Formats: sequence, structure tokens, C-alpha cells
Amino acid sequence: MTSLRSLCSTGVLLASMAGPLLAQNEAPPGRRQVVPMDSARAAALYVSNRPEDHPVADYERAMRGKAATDSIFTARAKGVLKFSKVKYKSQAGGLEIPAYLFEPLNPKGPRQHAAMVWVHGGVHGNMDQNYWPFIREAVQRGYVIITPDYRGSTGYGAAHHNAIDYGGMEVDDVESAADVLKALPYVNPDRLGVMGWSHGGYITTLLLTREAQGTPFKSGAAIVPVTNLLFRLSFKGPSYQRSFSTQAAVRGLPFEKRDEYVRRSPYYWVDSLKSPLLVHVATNDEDVNFEEARPLVDALIARQPKLAETKIYVNPTPGPTSVGHTFSRRVNRQTLERDESPEQIDSWNRVWAFFERTLGK
Repeated sequence: MTSLRSLCSTGVLLASMAGPLLAQNEAPPGRRQVVPMDSARAAALYVSNRPEDHPVADYERAMRGKAATDSIFTARAKGVLKFSKVKYKSQAGGLEIPAYLFEPLNPKGPRQHAAMVWVHGGVHGNMDQNYWPFIREAVQRGYVIITPDYRGSTGYGAAHHNAIDYGGMEVDDVESAADVLKALPYVNPDRLGVMGWSHGGYITTLLLTREAQGTPFKSGAAIVPVTNLLFRLSFKGPSYQRSFSTQAAVRGLPFEKRDEYVRRSPYYWVDSLKSPLLVHVATNDEDVNFEEARPLVDALIARQPKLAETKIYVNPTPGPTSVGHTFSRRVNRQTLERDESPEQIDSWNRVWAFFERTLGK
């Protein structure tokens, strides 16, 4: 039988032999292994942290598109509701924010109407005419609606586009729209809600969680919201990351600015929820993929059961883009009427019931 002393001696010997062998095959600490460089792959993976490298857009085309949207809203609103284009100053630095305001033709009277801020989606997006049938229904139900084109929105030139601050001052821009609603004599300032889709749902969720202290909103609905930027940027890759790492207030990727990305992710603020929040997600969403959406839903169910109302739509009828991501925004692009599906009808029925319950009829 081999003695314990013999085994120990053998172990020491093997360890002493292995040390030099491992050292020959490993790079010294702090030094990178030399590998052949694939220049095409390196270029595809490179992500700048300089604001001057933020992805550019066709600003003139976007402005023409915005002018077309303005004229469509003007024409569609005649005899249906009161429509106006307004501007207001954001509480974050006083930036001028353009917005659309939709009001009933015949208001009920002083402080008789509930009102909502509706928040468009897109890393760089804008409120467009495809929201028309839903806006019209909201006003017919008695709501006053304002839809801000917050900093980073398209259609207002390069400066507004490049002022993007995803999860930062754009949230203040949206919250500031509440002041416009409060100034209307027939809006009840105690009956304000907020609703958004995708990036807009993300802003909605931040307003009711991270910014819950002092928020003017009594409730909010977030449809297919962005939830976790740490996960999202890793899932989407370099082409998507470049729109974040080059923002002036960020300047880096999640591994470089972890705390900042955590601060800008609603998933990490669930415990701060103070007001009712409705969240709808889809399993076939190819923008806010279900792998990103599900953890927020689970966290709300587990930790905020009294305030959160959630529903997972399993493979709903696809919308115009990203399959399930637009399942509740199915609109005929020519007629601008709702292109109904069972899931869209169900989602909107739940949204209206939620706001009637939380903001009053």
C-alpha cells in the first residue's frame, strides 16, 4: 500500500512539474494573448464611446415625414376632436419639447376630464399618424391626450436627434408634459395617467418606479416595454450598442458603465413602484424579446402583486413590425383604421378598464 507520505511527495512533485508547463502555455498576467486579427470582424465588433460617432440619420427626410404627420393629424381631426401642435420647456435644462395635443371638441366643464401622456417608442422614433385610431378612441372616451416628441425624437433636425438621453433626461421631458395638461381648465390634475409602447413603455415604467417620488401620474400602462439595458445590449450586439455607448451622458458599454445602465433599467426599480402599473408582453416579440420581458413580469408578480397588472400574450397575431412587438398596434396604413385581432382587442379592453379603474370615468 502506498503511504500517505509517498502520495503527498508525489503530489508536490507533480505540482512542481505542472507549474512550469502551465506557465509556458499561458500569457503572463496583464498581457493579452497574441491572436491573428480579423480586420472585418474587428470593424464589425467595434463600438465607440464618443458622442461624435453617434449613428447619423437622414434628418431632412425625417423632417419631411414629420410635416406629413402634422398635416394628416390636422385633416383627420376636423370635426372629430381638437388638435394642436404645442411646445413646452422640459424641467431638465429647459429644452423645448414639441408635442401633439388632442382634446374633446366639447369639454364637460372645469376639472371634469382625466388626461394622459402617451409616449412613443423607438431609440430614435416619433409620434406618427399610425397611432391615430387609438388617440381618437381615447378622446372619445373623454381623455385629453398629449404626445411629446422628447429629446432624441426624429423629425426636428440633427440637434434634437443627437440630444438623445435614453433613460436620462428624456424621462424628465415626458414628465414635464404633465404641466401642459394641468394648465387646461377642464383637466383634473389628480387624474393623470401615462402610457407607452416599447421605449415609451420603458419611460412609463421608469416614471412609476425610479421617479415614483413626486410623480404626477396616478397610474400607467407599459406595452411591450424595454426592461433591462444590461441584458438588452448584450442580446442585440454592436450595431444596437452604438446608439447607446455614444450618448453624451453614457459614453461606454455596460461593462464600463454598469451602475449607469442599472440606473436606466426599470427591472432594477420594481421595488420602488408606488402606483398601479399595467404591463402587456408577447412571447413572439422580436424587438423586446421575451427573454428580456419575462423577468420584469415575474418580478412584478412576485414583489408588487397589489399594484401590478400583467398579461403575457402567447404568440399573438403579428403586428406591422417585429412580429409580436406591435401586436396591439395593428393599423391599416392606408385607411388609418384598426386592423383588429383577438389579442389587440383584448389588450385594449384591458387598458381601458385599467384606466377607468385607476383614473376614474
